[in-house]
Amino acid sequence: MTEAEALARYPGAVSFRYGDSATLNAEILALVRAGRKTVTCDAVAGFEARGEPRPEPGRIDIALDWVGKPALAVRTVTVDLIPFDAMPEALIAPQGEFLDLDDWRAGYEAYLRRAGLFAPDVEMLVETFEVVEDFG
Repeated sequence: MTEAEALARYPGAVSFRYGDSATLNAEILALVRAGRKTVTCDAVAGFEARGEPRPEPGRIDIALDWVGKPALAVRTVTVDLIPFDAMPEALIAPQGEFLDLDDWRAGYEAYLRRAGLFAPDVEMLVETFEVVEDFG
């Protein structure tokens, strides 16, 4: 299935890629497919920098693999805005890839620094989602 076909299958969908490298993208897709990742986040400014619409509750979007092939259709359940330095421990485990809040802070600080977006109080968009379809 092509990106255009996946987007046509879910009218109003937006396509996106998890992560900022092929390796991170593959790791995140595997966690989502395994059901270990049901929450993800990024700096609000990251969406703006990429010209990517923010997730909206109820909307189904298309997660692409690194080369642009549709991997998953995911439905946004909730969206919360939380400053980086106020991220609660309860939202770490559902992200699937971090040991604890300190590990999350280290990982996301590195990710946000690579994008030039890090600040201790940068506003994070936290999305809870569910898989609707696996195109794999």
